[in-house]
Amino acid sequence: MLKKKAVPSMVKDQQLIKKRREQMIKGAVRLFIEKGFHRTTTREIAKESGFSIGTLYEYIGSKEDVLYLVCDAIYEEVRDRLHQQIDTDKTGLERLKKAIAALFHVIDEMQDEVLVMYQEAKSLPKEDLPYVLQKEVEMTEMMEEVIYACIEEGVLDLSEQEIKLLANNILVSGHMWTFRRWVMQKLYTLEEYTKLQTEQLLAGVTQKTKEG
Repeated sequence: MLKKKAVPSMVKDQQLIKKRREQMIKGAVRLFIEKGFHRTTTREIAKESGFSIGTLYEYIGSKEDVLYLVCDAIYEEVRDRLHQQIDTDKTGLERLKKAIAALFHVIDEMQDEVLVMYQEAKSLPKEDLPYVLQKEVEMTEMMEEVIYACIEEGVLDLSEQEIKLLANNILVSGHMWTFRRWVMQKLYTLEEYTKLQTEQLLAGVTQKTKEG
């Protein structure tokens, strides 16, 4: 397991660090959506966050640290929300369908943040990128666990490779609601999109199970 980066801070009060960095993350996301990471300055981040450039540098060492904090915080929130919304009371395909709907709902609620994360993660220093990408793997593994439960209950019959591909396809389908929102959100409501994507995602694997 990759370790979380220790972002430098001259302040020792952990509660204050948490508060200031949350302000920083919100301000940075707004700016990154509008201008992108490279065109945004630390001075602009400080102003958008509600404090001076001097105060900003008490809580980070560089602009790249801000991007790292943004990506890490967004992944954590998406993962936590998804974990809360996956319905463990359901069984079989119904639980998988609920998990897909939960993922799409979370991504819809955080679409600006998700878009920033994927557009700007490439700007992270190469030593920081593996940790952030590991977060994506963890989210995919959450979906894999739900698929495994379906297999244990006998409602799906998939190989290891097929499980991983289905889990990744589900994640990508959720992300598409954000990446191609300029067209998808004109064609469908979230409910329509979720229903159609779920049907298409599960059509092939359920058919394979019936034939098997």
